[in-house]
Amino acid sequence: MQDDTLTPDDRDFVTALASGLEVIQAFDDETPRMTLSEVAAKTDMNRARARRFLLTLHALGYVRKQQRHFELAPKALQLGYAFLSANNYRSVIQQYLEDITDEIGESSSMGVLDSDNVIYVARSSAKHRLMAITLSVGTRLPAAYTSMGRVLLSQLPDDELARYLEQVKLEPHTERSITDTTQLRNCIEQVRQQGYSIVDQELDPGLRSLAVPAFDANGKLLGAINISTNAARIDFDTLTQSFLPLLRDKVQLIQAHVS
Repeated sequence: MQDDTLTPDDRDFVTALASGLEVIQAFDDETPRMTLSEVAAKTDMNRARARRFLLTLHALGYVRKQQRHFELAPKALQLGYAFLSANNYRSVIQQYLEDITDEIGESSSMGVLDSDNVIYVARSSAKHRLMAITLSVGTRLPAAYTSMGRVLLSQLPDDELARYLEQVKLEPHTERSITDTTQLRNCIEQVRQQGYSIVDQELDPGLRSLAVPAFDANGKLLGAINISTNAARIDFDTLTQSFLPLLRDKVQLIQAHVS
């Protein structure tokens, strides 16, 4: 088998599997319960096709059906748990995230890149809440507007980054949000050069975050680790002079302990 990623036109591409996963991913914080028509609309499938996938997932135990509505069943957690189990470094990283929170009183997370989004795979939450939504393992946020996302995008090969920038949809979340792909590219290039990213209130008013990449002992990218804080409480000098050295120390320890 070639290492190149398949496209939907390749004969080895299993369309039914891709569609089934698309149906599972359609359920999120905003739409945890949907009717057949809503699932069909969100996945751009016709009703008959969406119905077959929903009923199959229901038969397998991944979806529950309550009258006209469908929702994910607890068994769906096994899909995410398989990733966490296969990546047994999570417990090590979780401890370092908790150490960060203990030392500075701020939330710290680890994320990985999935298409246009960052997925949280580990998190240590501070007592104070930063965003309107609750951040937890499994949360997905747009990579373009997060410090972890920009760090992970900076690690992409040039051709993959170019493809991302060609298809990404930039939408203003706040008045500070970047909406121009050239400006975003410049930000990512700056992250490549300096080795860290700071995003200031582009995703949510008052949210300021700092992130660095994390590697294992073999130099393989594990993800990005961040510190998120309130812009009114923590200034840029604190981020760069205090928090950045702390993050870099922690990722060095992670690299020494994860192989």
